[in-house]
Amino acid sequence: MVRGRKVVLVSSEGDLFEVSYAAAIMSNVIKDQLDDDEDEEIQEIPIPNVRTVVLSKVVKFINYHHVNPMAEIPKPIKTKFEDVVGPWDLDFINTSYEMIFELILAANYLDIKSLLELSSAKISGIIFGRTPDQIRETFGIEQPFTPEEEKFIRDEHEWPEE
Repeated sequence: MVRGRKVVLVSSEGDLFEVSYAAAIMSNVIKDQLDDDEDEEIQEIPIPNVRTVVLSKVVKFINYHHVNPMAEIPKPIKTKFEDVVGPWDLDFINTSYEMIFELILAANYLDIKSLLELSSAKISGIIFGRTPDQIRETFGIEQPFTPEEEKFIRDEHEWPEE
């Protein structure tokens, strides 16, 4: 019965997403939660830490990649991000910074390695070659330290100049 078995994922807002068993088990967390009872055609799995809009993207990802395995992303990435991912993945991950970070959290929570790698690689590509100030500006992060605190930290944790 596994072939036609369906899984219903329930977002933190209560919205339902029906996916195939094969797509659902891309998540190791969901795989561990599914009963071994193959007679049950549909199982409902609550995903309390993932909002509807994010779970919708996760479902799109697993629906595509359970039949189209994602190519491995090299580590470290030694070229442009766009050169190491396929067109479908590039289109999928070209979204807001907020969504990318939420996808990282969801992929980590659900233990979907390929989604975590894709979304983390995207952020890596965004910050590569930028200074801390440029990174803070890009992501709207306030400077957490006063100039005196920053100098103290830099002096305490000196890095050799490259």
